[in-house]
Amino acid sequence: MSSEPRYAIYYTPPAEDELTQTAARWLGRDAFRSDSPDALIERDTEVGAITTAPRRYGFHATLKAPFRLAAGRNVAELEEALARFVEVNEPCQLGEFKVDVMDGFFALVPIRPSPMLQSLASMIVDEFEPFRAPLTESELQRRLSNGLDTIGAAYTSGWGYPYVFDRFRFHMTLTDRLPVADQAKIRLRLEAIFSALATRGYTLDALTLFEQAQSGADFVVRSRFAFKECTAT
Repeated sequence: MSSEPRYAIYYTPPAEDELTQTAARWLGRDAFRSDSPDALIERDTEVGAITTAPRRYGFHATLKAPFRLAAGRNVAELEEALARFVEVNEPCQLGEFKVDVMDGFFALVPIRPSPMLQSLASMIVDEFEPFRAPLTESELQRRLSNGLDTIGAAYTSGWGYPYVFDRFRFHMTLTDRLPVADQAKIRLRLEAIFSALATRGYTLDALTLFEQAQSGADFVVRSRFAFKECTAT
């Protein structure tokens, strides 16, 4: 168990957005309200049992997966770099979402592919790599033991995460991995909750820095950086 904090660069709608609030109620936690006694939301017991991982990470789409800071780096420098990045780059249209299943778990994913989104995600992985401390040997071996193919293993070794560059797929996770027998029932429930919101159309209008104080802790929103063409929140 590491006492070092980890940071992640995520997309999430603003705190007050209806999708953010609906997802918080589904997951049972609002990552934007971490310093409030109301941060933990009363949740359905059945739903709580199938949302363990997404509840800990908070509602988000991964752009730069969780990492410890490299030697000689500090979080103030990371936030300054994020502020510069959104000043010189443009927001990206995400369009409408749909509820879909990926490798056994449910997520909100864009209906239409976007080359601009793929390019922006790759740029973020590369731009902020100097802030990432390498995985420890035990971390690396644990991740390499998860059945990755050659490319996934190479990306994990080089970038700390297997789903980067051509393997990136934008998704906002809603459940843990579920048995196939349970998926039809959960899909109906998720579509009833999220479908109307998902078709509203979204923009990747900001980068959100999440922080995990120590190993096993919940990830919480530390700061949010709006692209210059968007209104800051």
